[in-house]
Amino acid sequence: MLEEAERTGADPAPEDRAAGDFWALLRPTTQSRIGLGRAGDSLSTRHVLELKAAHASARDAVHDPLPVAEFAARVGDVGLGAPVVVTSRARDRGEYLRRPDLGREPAELDEILGGEADLVVVLADGLSPRALVDHGAELLAALVAEFDGRWTLAPPVIATQARVALGDHIAAASGASTVLVLIGERPGLSVADSLGIYLTHRPQPGRTADSDRNCISNIHPPDGLSYAQAARVCASLVDGARSSGRSGVTLKDTSRTALGAAGAAAALD
Repeated sequence: MLEEAERTGADPAPEDRAAGDFWALLRPTTQSRIGLGRAGDSLSTRHVLELKAAHASARDAVHDPLPVAEFAARVGDVGLGAPVVVTSRARDRGEYLRRPDLGREPAELDEILGGEADLVVVLADGLSPRALVDHGAELLAALVAEFDGRWTLAPPVIATQARVALGDHIAAASGASTVLVLIGERPGLSVADSLGIYLTHRPQPGRTADSDRNCISNIHPPDGLSYAQAARVCASLVDGARSSGRSGVTLKDTSRTALGAAGAAAALD
């Protein structure tokens, strides 16, 4: 029966799974495609169609433009002020994909006003504008709640055709010493709307290395990291960056240590 179900693409009966499908208990724990089985010398028709649909969804996630006005209204509702919208030197999506270097440099930053904020948050479309639409405003709200007024935040910046290093220029223009770039991650065949956070302390435009950044990735509830979990880790890293004066490979996440200590204390009560 299990072989027949794989051949036709139908869902096997529960008793057949229990009897012969080793992967049945593991599949609900991951979005990865595991133990797909075979129909003859190929995948079943159902799995082939699922792969094609996932590939199409990933392509759409890369090429669909960010609805800037609608997204800016949602970001404005977070309460950090009206967002500033900037773009990189890449003139369109095709050039953005062919010329990563242009995505790292701003076309202009005249609308960003300099100040003395501790932190600036950049919401960048990256390789998945869909991820920013799905999770950007909610993640920003979770960050603000987690920061709980510990730092002054510059008005948020929405960046299109943007790579991570564009945030270095935005931080320099705004006067903020720490920048968080919330950016759409490269879509895969399991997830097309995953968001990442890149933290850089005291960035230097054109000179900051990738090893000077900390990354929190795979943010896409309910299957990936939740907004609250991501914000908790990010706040811990910002605390560490601002107290130690550095970010990157030498800055470690201590949020899990704190959680472990709290759990141990609770166990002793």
